[in-house]
Amino acid sequence: MSQKPERRGIHVDQSELLCKKGCGYYGNAAWQGLCSKCWREEYQRAKERQIQEDWAFAEKLQREEEVAYASSQGPSSQPGPQPQAQATPPHAALTPFSKFEEKKTNEKMRKVTTVKKFFSPSTRIAPKKEGHEGKTSSPSISRQASLETDRVSKDFMEFLKTMQRPGREIHKQCRAFIESMANKKQDLGADELSECVQDFYQNLSDRLMSHFKGSSESVERVMDQVEKYIMTRLYKSVFCPETTDDEKKDLATQHRIRALHWVTIEMLCVSMDEEIPEVSDNVVKAITDVIEMDSKRVPRDKLACITQCSKHIFSAIKITKKEPASADDFLPALIYIVLKANPPRLQSNIQYITRFCNPSRLMTGEDGYYFTNLCCAVAFIEKLDAQSLNLDTDEFERYMSGQASPRRPTDDGGAAAAASSVAVNPALAQLHHSLEQLSGLSERQDRLMEGARGLQEELVSWEEGVRREVQHILERYPLEVRPPPASAIDTENAETDRLPPPLTPQVFAG
Repeated sequence: MSQKPERRGIHVDQSELLCKKGCGYYGNAAWQGLCSKCWREEYQRAKERQIQEDWAFAEKLQREEEVAYASSQGPSSQPGPQPQAQATPPHAALTPFSKFEEKKTNEKMRKVTTVKKFFSPSTRIAPKKEGHEGKTSSPSISRQASLETDRVSKDFMEFLKTMQRPGREIHKQCRAFIESMANKKQDLGADELSECVQDFYQNLSDRLMSHFKGSSESVERVMDQVEKYIMTRLYKSVFCPETTDDEKKDLATQHRIRALHWVTIEMLCVSMDEEIPEVSDNVVKAITDVIEMDSKRVPRDKLACITQCSKHIFSAIKITKKEPASADDFLPALIYIVLKANPPRLQSNIQYITRFCNPSRLMTGEDGYYFTNLCCAVAFIEKLDAQSLNLDTDEFERYMSGQASPRRPTDDGGAAAAASSVAVNPALAQLHHSLEQLSGLSERQDRLMEGARGLQEELVSWEEGVRREVQHILERYPLEVRPPPASAIDTENAETDRLPPPLTPQVFAG
């Protein structure tokens, strides 16, 4: 216990969670440490620079095409090059622009912009797979999704009825936006789709702000319903799209967490004592919440799962330390929960929230704080090394390769602590009881198999002994078959002396 404070642990300065531009909002690793507002500004500036570069490239390409065309027509029109150039057919002058537009269309999605791609390494449009819609959905899942969509649409309509005329206008704009997104989803990458959604959020929010005369709470309430309605309808086409490598990142993160299964709570210096039943219950609830995040379709609902998970972690730390938890206690505990849970499609869910959530939720409030910490936890897991856990490099490599695993203390104090944990924690007690039963069953099975083999050997030897004994008796007393003695018909009758004498035939004269 005296060595625990000396361990370095995991510490993140709270300033590292804020936007690098210093605006005071929470940053995001997917946005290169910027908040959504600053990132959009940088993204718009990068797009403007890209447009200017494209126009400069177009003008250069046009000049080169004109020079090439003039040189190709030069020998036949040597005396009057100027009139010949003036007489250039209209379609020849448009040819460079048409080629430029074609080239720009082909290279638009794979050209690297000045600012790095924030959501994925590339927005290259991948060929559409014919069976994509059916590869992850079964009839039961489709029916469930359809029922949920209908329920959300009904709730949205009921909510808009309270707003009367503005509600009808909002519904009209949402329907039009969903239809336009359905037409664009095959031609745009993930970041372009995100930009369309964020632009719609921003425009609608500005209109609502003027309608409600600056009431941010009313605007926030309406925007939550709008986000729920839109993203429930678009979820199937924008979550983990084929144009990104989200699925590849999911598998890499899942394999990474599986390889770190040996990391213990002591290595991370987590201030949680799972021997306490209340702490153990909160840990289980936190794991359940972060796993349940994948089952939600709305970014706000996914954020709610992260928030609930974080609150259970804070409760577990508070019960253990008997005092309010600090930010330095929270992040190691969150890393531990993620390692134990190994949530499905973790990267896809993080990217989905980043791309399509209402930006105000990620910039401020507890949802934004907890989500930023989750991103930090995932980044830490991806870069976790021996130094992070205060281990030797060779020891860390042995653990990662499976050649060794951390062992519990074997001294008397360690044995007493283990016995105490078994006595206090029902889950550990049940686990140890099951292990003891399995060990006893294994020993009984070994004894049973040994007895069966002995019985089989005894049966074989008994059969051989019986065969030898029968053969010996046959040789010693050979079997003789004697014919039965001849006898009269009545010889077997014991009372023949009492029978009358046989009749004597008599002849009568006739």
